Amino acid sequence: MNLTSTQLDRAVGAVVASAAGDALGSQYEFQRVPPDDTALRFGRGTFGHGVGEWTDDTSMALPVLQALARGESLTDTATLGTIVGDWLTWSRDALDVGSQTRAVLSGLRGVTTEESALRSARAVHDGAGRSAGNGSLMRTGPVALGYLDDGQEPALVQAAGRIAALTHWEPDNADACAIWCLAVRHAIRTGELDVRGQVRWIPEPRRERWLGLIDEALAPETHPRDYEPQNVWVVKAFQGALAAIAGATSLVDALERAVRGGRDTDTVAAIAGSLAGAVHGATAVPLSWQRLLHGWPGLRVNDLTSLAVLAARAGQPDSA
Repeated sequence: MNLTSTQLDRAVGAVVASAAGDALGSQYEFQRVPPDDTALRFGRGTFGHGVGEWTDDTSMALPVLQALARGESLTDTATLGTIVGDWLTWSRDALDVGSQTRAVLSGLRGVTTEESALRSARAVHDGAGRSAGNGSLMRTGPVALGYLDDGQEPALVQAAGRIAALTHWEPDNADACAIWCLAVRHAIRTGELDVRGQVRWIPEPRRERWLGLIDEALAPETHPRDYEPQNVWVVKAFQGALAAIAGATSLVDALERAVRGGRDTDTVAAIAGSLAGAVHGATAVPLSWQRLLHGWPGLRVNDLTSLAVLAARAGQPDSA
């Protein structure tokens, strides 16, 4: 797809705004969030992340983004194995790894293939009886950048589901990631926020449930804090992030609303950032915020921008 400069700005926004939300929410994660009349600020994270440093949300999204920037397919078994290997490398020194993800990565026993990840994810699910944490949705935004062409919706649904299943087995993960990625794709292409319209691409038996969940999050006066008690669950994280965007007046307002939702603040804000960034564009992220952003593996905002541009162009550099 030949992207306009505005569309390209929105594609970059899906990555940069997600990282900004992640870093902004870091210090408030599972902590008391200031009241609405008190400004939010970047600070040292609950788990020791530095000021402006992104956490596991963006760190796990980056191998996905890097694969797309290399022009690789997210439905290629070898590519998925590389992503799993990158996650395992990151997790060895990470300040925080989600419990579901850590359990799956520990079960790999050093074998980093799509098959080994699926096997471990299924074993963790069977052992716990559930596996619908929000760790799949937090990293899913970049997937949309590889499927911006016309008619790519079914391929995007497949890719989002396979990325989700590497660590989270339950169908709620695949559905949430698919709908969110489709909404990011739609926003990059059109500048519109339309989550409800993407539900038609998931399996028919599950559509009515998701339409109800979306309508609930879009209802007037709904706030992300309405989902605070359960926002570590992928469904409530999805709803909290959507409520943050739908009730916002700007990208900054959307991210701050997501953080004010409480509890898993960095993750809900990272999820919200991927879609809000796709609506408003990277230029809506304040430069003062962008200058602070950094994180694993030693990247800054200019690196995120370059990777996002390459991913949106299927790995083709400017010279091509």
